[in-house]
Amino acid sequence: MKDISELFWSASIEEIKRGYVYDENKREYICLICGKSFEKGIVYSQDSHFYEAEKMAEVHLTQEHSSMFEYFLNMNKKYTGLTDHQKNLLNYFYQGYSDSEIVQALEGGSTSTIRNHRFTLREKEKQAKIFLAIMGLLENKGSRKQNFISIHRSAEMVDERYAITKEENEKILNKYFIYGLEGPLSEFPLKQKRKLIILRHIVKRFDINKQYTEKEVNQILKEVYDDYVTLRRYLIEYGFMDRNRDGSVYWLKV
Repeated sequence: MKDISELFWSASIEEIKRGYVYDENKREYICLICGKSFEKGIVYSQDSHFYEAEKMAEVHLTQEHSSMFEYFLNMNKKYTGLTDHQKNLLNYFYQGYSDSEIVQALEGGSTSTIRNHRFTLREKEKQAKIFLAIMGLLENKGSRKQNFISIHRSAEMVDERYAITKEENEKILNKYFIYGLEGPLSEFPLKQKRKLIILRHIVKRFDINKQYTEKEVNQILKEVYDDYVTLRRYLIEYGFMDRNRDGSVYWLKV
């Protein structure tokens, strides 16, 4: 099964709101929170009721995870961009509280303050829509997307924090490939600069003129490190590799 975080972030907005995705290759509906899957064509029994696979995925989400709304509110601020107070207000909005009822529940404030919060959140929603539209247009223009990623990589490479000498490069590689540069990785570093050095070396195991299935990528990376999913994710994030939307084909970026 694919890494859940990978499935989550590659899903569409509608799929994330729904809480599950459909894997056409495996013919499974997969929960984006826990990874539990339900095979299409199978009838599932739950609490004396019988459900087809997709309906069972919906039932599973409700029974095991309450709702996607609650799951989103509990996500780290670095993903939502929301303060605890904003999350609290959104929860009241979701439950249908009026402004005056929210003031009572908070035991303070005023209805005008709550209205201002509603306005601020609406503005945040508009900004998010525009940003998604921009990124969608960028993604639709393959060459422009490649330029965007290439610029990002170049910025990291020329930044003084990532100015890497030949001697430093060799020192880092020898530290993490203790059995030789063609051998396995002893551990994956946490520091960005070291990650970059390690990934740039690992990517040499792939052929620039070849396309790979996810299974083939995994097999190559397994020989490097047990947590091959982490390596694969960082190769994509750092712009060394790319893949198609469903993750069935991978290739090196030029």
